[in-house]
Amino acid sequence: MNCKNCDTKLENSKNYCFECGAKVITKRLTFKSICAEIGDKFFNLDNKLLKTFLDLFSKPDDVIVNFINGTRKKHVNVIQYFAISLTLVGIQVFLMNTFFKDAMNMDALFGNKTYGKDNPFSPENFNYEEINNYQSLIYVLSVPLSAFSTWFTYFIVNDRRYNFTEHIVINLYYSAQVIIISSLTGILFLCLGIDYLVISSFITIITLIYLLYVLHKVFKTKLLESISRFILIMLIYAIFFILIIICSAVIGYIIAKK
Repeated sequence: MNCKNCDTKLENSKNYCFECGAKVITKRLTFKSICAEIGDKFFNLDNKLLKTFLDLFSKPDDVIVNFINGTRKKHVNVIQYFAISLTLVGIQVFLMNTFFKDAMNMDALFGNKTYGKDNPFSPENFNYEEINNYQSLIYVLSVPLSAFSTWFTYFIVNDRRYNFTEHIVINLYYSAQVIIISSLTGILFLCLGIDYLVISSFITIITLIYLLYVLHKVFKTKLLESISRFILIMLIYAIFFILIIICSAVIGYIIAKK
């Protein structure tokens, strides 16, 4: 028989392809077999997805550094893991736009004040539901910015063990984990009726602490040194974020004038 994935010739007694590693499946699909496969893929304690999720909490350096150094079988590939996180974002956005539309009501934040449509910062001029729909794109675009911030910070302090691409890997794993945490907790808190602003504030604090933890573990620096570098990263990130906002506003103004 031949492998159905790579067409390599196999002995009938083989359970796995020696060329591509795929499992040899000879039985027909049944509902029971599909359920068993889903359970094995997502709920088995030995599966790579759950292992990656748990290890990014307990030992993020093992996941990230090993991937950078060439280990590919122990954990989920960084691109796949990020894609899974974006899928969860899509589910969260759908639930918010369908069942929790009131969660994006900013009246509670602005106290039902009327700022006037001429005010660019007026809540009346923002469609928060539309902004929410672009969460996945925002997450994707934020990765190069955060990667540049970490790479530039460690370049300045003369810690150049990882290049820019490797910093992208660090930030992709970090961002994916943060997105998964944010999506799951966001859905849970919304179902419990907790205010969305409270959710956002809570998640923001947790994710910043988690970034400090990840950098501390990956670069294996002393805690005070990690904190000082983290502050510098946040400063660089804020500067570049403000510059991007200003450039976008200028470009938008120029386009609007034409």
